[in-house]
Amino acid sequence: MFEKLRQHWKVNNLNLFLIISTFALGGSACASIAKKILGFCVIKNDVVLTIVYLLLITVLWPICVLIISIPLNQFSFFKKYLLRVFGKLSGKKKNP
Repeated sequence: MFEKLRQHWKVNNLNLFLIISTFALGGSACASIAKKILGFCVIKNDVVLTIVYLLLITVLWPICVLIISIPLNQFSFFKKYLLRVFGKLSGKKKNP
């Protein structure tokens, strides 16, 4: 599995480790920050809280990943990665 990722992303073993670490740290930081923000909410409805949490995660995750990628020297990879993801989500197609 890791070999396929390494080949797909065209990175060496060290960069693969740093990329996976960035994904893990970014996700953990994002969840922690969202939980702290929800602590300030006065909403008591569990369904509404879940929706707000999912919206927070959607907004915070790219920011957390980009910030964490800077000290791990993976910013250029994640900038390209997020641009590709947002391009796919927005429905943009690649030029031939």
